[in-house]
Amino acid sequence: MSEVARNDLPVVVVGAGPVGLAAAAHLLERGLEPLVLEAGDRAGAAIDSWGHVRLFSPWRYDVDAAARRLLAPTGWAEPDPDVLPTGRELVDAYLAPLAATPQLAARLRTGTRVLAVARDGADKTRSLGRERRGYRVRTVDAGGRVTDVLARAVIDASGTFSTSNPLGVSGLPAAGEADATGFVTGPLPDVLGADRERFAGRHTLVVGMGHSAANTLLSLVELAETTPGTTITWAIRGGSARRLFGGGTDDELLARGLLGTRLRDAVDAGRLQLLTRVSIERLVPGDGSVQVLGTTKDAPLALDVHAIVNATGFRPDLGMLREVRLDLDPVVEAPSALAPLIDPNQHSCGTVPPHGEQVLAHPDDGFYLVGMKSYGRAPTFLLATGYEQVRSVAAALAGDRAAADAVELDLPATGVCSSDLALEADGDAAGSCCGTASSEPQLVTLGVGAPSGVGFASGVPHGRSGDGEDA
Repeated sequence: MSEVARNDLPVVVVGAGPVGLAAAAHLLERGLEPLVLEAGDRAGAAIDSWGHVRLFSPWRYDVDAAARRLLAPTGWAEPDPDVLPTGRELVDAYLAPLAATPQLAARLRTGTRVLAVARDGADKTRSLGRERRGYRVRTVDAGGRVTDVLARAVIDASGTFSTSNPLGVSGLPAAGEADATGFVTGPLPDVLGADRERFAGRHTLVVGMGHSAANTLLSLVELAETTPGTTITWAIRGGSARRLFGGGTDDELLARGLLGTRLRDAVDAGRLQLLTRVSIERLVPGDGSVQVLGTTKDAPLALDVHAIVNATGFRPDLGMLREVRLDLDPVVEAPSALAPLIDPNQHSCGTVPPHGEQVLAHPDDGFYLVGMKSYGRAPTFLLATGYEQVRSVAAALAGDRAAADAVELDLPATGVCSSDLALEADGDAAGSCCGTASSEPQLVTLGVGAPSGVGFASGVPHGRSGDGEDA
């Protein structure tokens, strides 16, 4: 394929979550043609699954600048910047109107799942003339029809929400986990609404130490106040929940600080049982309940529960990218240049310096992971981070190197961070490593993104979005 022919092709954006639609808006401003492919039936479809959850990021952090400019001529009424939206409000008041703009509506294909991405006419091993080739994106629609789409570049904003981490130890499913799927929910069930009967008067095990786990635990505590027999067990793999309890009033996102404070108070009051250093080794499904076997810090683990909430975090689906030449960190599965900035082994508070196209580039030119998926297995993504990523990527694809490299990002502080995770795991204080900015877990792209990157508020967080498992 010649260079001219490649440049005549659209830029395919995978995922119509917040970051995917923002990417399309920035591409349009740069005079580039986007084509957005969304697996769900509408933009933000994955967010609908946790629409009852309130974000801890107010609207001022949730709306992309290019998207705002695209919406302005439509008469769109921008929400109050200080209000915390729910996931459903994020979709209905922002993503749905954005997807309905004439510019994006004509360039959005819903019900279209991406199966694979490759250089057109070249597998991963072929190098000769590779840089002149565009991309072939293989898709399948709701009716099972497979279609290939050609692209000059690909921006993968599909998130991680569809690929949860397993419950078992060592990153592997527990024995019997596949057989126990009927007892396992995702990280954000609607405990007080549509899913109430599943938890009312029953014993639930919540596994994980991110904001999704915190929201679910607090909802279960509220349910237990009115429904006798509702029992809650919280299992974490680390030795302390201090990191999730957070910075309280020092957190610049008030709802995020309150979330940790309320959860700590619930634990201290004995309204739920916290188990630390938990390893789940086997699940044995039975008639109406499932037995959870393994070990804890103090004793063997043997629980009979009616439901398990898997809030252990997410991992990227890299299978669809097997024919693309990627440069990924072996630990967190993020772009190698980004990984040292977000590796949870070294950063607990999630501060990430501003970064853009240079940090996100891979050996195959014109291919980018953005949004929650760019963070791989790291749990600290925020929507504002994704918006700056795609602004920079769009500038680079348009040939504006100066704009691509001029990255800026202003994020609210968490009020807590630690550089010594080994000490933190034992509940001891640790020194600061992170300064003031933060990018705690956000929404799922939820393109699928999970948690594409949004923070969840107390009360109701891929991450979109994107909670991580406990350290």
